[in-house]
Amino acid sequence: MSTTAPIRLGTRRSALAQAQSGHVAEALSAIAGRPVELVPIVSEGDTNRASLSEIGGTGIFANLLREALVAGKCDILVHSLKDLPTAMPPELVIAATPARVDARDVVITRDGTPLHELRTGSAIGTGAPRRIAQVRRRAPHAKVVDIRGNVDSRLARVESGDLDAVILAAAGLSRLGSESTLHREELGLAEWPTAPGQGALAVETTVDAPAELLAALAELEDEDTRLAITVERAILAGLDVGCQAPMAAHAVVSGDSVRVRAVVYEPNGEGRIGLDVTESLNRGYIRRNGSGNEANAADGADPMRTARDIGDSAAHRLLEQGAADFLPRE
Repeated sequence: MSTTAPIRLGTRRSALAQAQSGHVAEALSAIAGRPVELVPIVSEGDTNRASLSEIGGTGIFANLLREALVAGKCDILVHSLKDLPTAMPPELVIAATPARVDARDVVITRDGTPLHELRTGSAIGTGAPRRIAQVRRRAPHAKVVDIRGNVDSRLARVESGDLDAVILAAAGLSRLGSESTLHREELGLAEWPTAPGQGALAVETTVDAPAELLAALAELEDEDTRLAITVERAILAGLDVGCQAPMAAHAVVSGDSVRVRAVVYEPNGEGRIGLDVTESLNRGYIRRNGSGNEANAADGADPMRTARDIGDSAAHRLLEQGAADFLPRE
């Protein structure tokens, strides 16, 4: 790759995908000193309008983009991390996880009525099995409408009165800079945890990408975000389900520890199995060397491996409590 040629960034064609890719492109261009051009690619998730709960979500937004990357049609990809399968193709690598933004879900309504206070029979739009189960727990008197479509089309259905509310990701609204007269209710992560990786992006490239490109991408990396999403995705992998399962996992890194909240829901919302734990990440341990003059990281300290182990352990604990009974097998 020429050191002056544009870096080709593959992205889905949706407004949200183009917006978040644009943010990465701007930051990467400043780091690399090279232009970054967007290469629109159609994914299966953009063309298949069936319900996510029917077609499954594993790879539906990523597979065709990855094929384009491997074929050399682009140099990097930007994904919403929550859409990525946990199994990585051997020829690809997540080269950067920029700092995560707001991971919460929000309820959008016309008049600001909280979700749990919406009148009986209110129509609430969402297509994600996790959100469907959460709505059925928070507002069992409401009617869930399984919807697909971009953010603007979902907001329009509330504005028109076709729906009384929709559930959206705060991160998507923020990245789009969406302006609307509709009301927002932010849902706290303690009571309403979200999908593994929600609010985070993944910048993906090939394992044999040029060293200068990998070095530039490395400067986009946020370690706390990487550690948190590593825990969350290890939980998802340990449960052996796709990213559209009725489960939530959110991790928050603080210094050398990480707090993990994970919940698996019964699809109808009646049952739930969860955990809330705080664990050490093994990244803050420092020991003196023999001279007593220099500080070095403790031998064998690997916070990323520790993060994977924490997530795997959390998944096993959920399964021991019976979570498998609530999960579809793929």
